[in-house]
Amino acid sequence: MITNKLHNINNNILLDKILKDINILYIEDELNIRMNISKTLKLIVNNVFDLPDTVHALDILNNNKIDLIICDINLPKQNGIDFIKIVREKFPKFPTILLSASTDKKYLLEATRLKLIDYLVKPIDFVVLQNALHKVALEILEEGKYVLKFKDDIFYNYIEKKLYKHNIENAIPLTSNEILLLDFLIIHDQRLISQEEIKATIWEDEEYATDSALKNLISKLRKKIGKNSIINTSGFGYKIDYNN
Repeated sequence: MITNKLHNINNNILLDKILKDINILYIEDELNIRMNISKTLKLIVNNVFDLPDTVHALDILNNNKIDLIICDINLPKQNGIDFIKIVREKFPKFPTILLSASTDKKYLLEATRLKLIDYLVKPIDFVVLQNALHKVALEILEEGKYVLKFKDDIFYNYIEKKLYKHNIENAIPLTSNEILLLDFLIIHDQRLISQEEIKATIWEDEEYATDSALKNLISKLRKKIGKNSIINTSGFGYKIDYNN
């Protein structure tokens, strides 16, 4: 399958890219821990709202686009589990990671009932935190929430492999090779991709991987997502641009 071929090779790259677009509400009362974790998160995600307690947390949730809550359990005034229960009354499936210095079975049982993304025991290892964040990105991807917007109201749903104008009813058909090319450009949208890389991804048989075949494929995809959406830097390669 097209999806499997690309995901198996580039899964972590794609998940990291999704994380670059998300905003996190992070609640931790211990200042040093909050500063260190917040600094780390800001290297991975778009934005982090960090708080020492839950007093203003609901205001932030209601007035900002928040994609994930990371919350310590042992907080002053209100513990993390009680806070998440309140959040879930309004947002039943809100993605949440709980942190605790305790492996107390009582906390673990309550956390299980909340159907969390993860429950992490402090001190938090970077790899463990990154894996938990990848679970969040994977959930966004699998629920079909990862939709990219091009100029002139052209949208692409990455997981469903559907391109459309304005809304899903106005579908723009894509060939299997156009999907492979578009996905590859999206995953590596921070750099120029050489012709050789693209050819190796699209065509398994080198006989078909000609310069003219690639130019023809890129030309057809440009007509569907916008003629300036794929930039060619002579001698270096191609790069996708969502704003042209």
